[in-house]
Parts: sequence; structure tokens; C-alpha cells
Amino acid sequence: ILWTFSIYLESVAIMPQLFMLSKTGEAETITAHYLFALGSYRALYLLNWIYRYYVEDFFDPIAIVAGIVQTVLYADFFYLYITRAKTQLLPLTAKSTLIEAVIVLSLSNNFH
Repeated sequence: ILWTFSIYLESVAIMPQLFMLSKTGEAETITAHYLFALGSYRALYLLNWIYRYYVEDFFDPIAIVAGIVQTVLYADFFYLYITRAKTQLLPLTAKSTLIEAVIVLSLSNNFH
């Protein structure tokens, strides 16, 4: 039970940072790089699970669902990060609508 809780907690633990990024509309360069590294780490885990499923016939639904949730939370940030990095305009300054929507829905469900 504790392992499952830790996996689910890890998938949503970044939400406060993404919320602050969305609310302020900017992030320091080091913070943006850190978030990108965390998101990349989780996206690579998805590739690991695909590999393990086909090679080792291993399937862990708890870890896969949590990984997909976390990767989806990072998707909008990835887009902003990559477009800003291409134009060399880090720190990020654009508002993130997907992140805001996910966080607002999550927070509103927790308080009702």
C-alpha cells in the first residue's frame, strides 16, 4: 500500500511547481531545466515499460498509470520549454493553460 501511495504521490508531486510557473508566468532558467529533466526522466520510464512489456512480458499497471499521469502533466511545460529554448528566451514567460486547467480541476476536487 505504501509503495502504491509513493508512486501516485510522485506522479503529482510536481503540481505545486507547475502551478507557480503557471500563476507567475515565468521561471528561472535553472528551475525550467530542472522541470525539463524531471519530465524527461518520467518520459524515459514510459519507454522502459514498453521495452519490458515486449521483452520480459512484464506489466505493472500502477506504475504505468502514474507515469502517464505525470508525463501528461509535463506535456504543456515541454512545449513551452522547447519553443523557448529554440528562440533562446528562457526563462519561460508564457502562461500555461493546460497546466492551469489540470491544477484547478485537481484542487477543486480536493476541497469539495
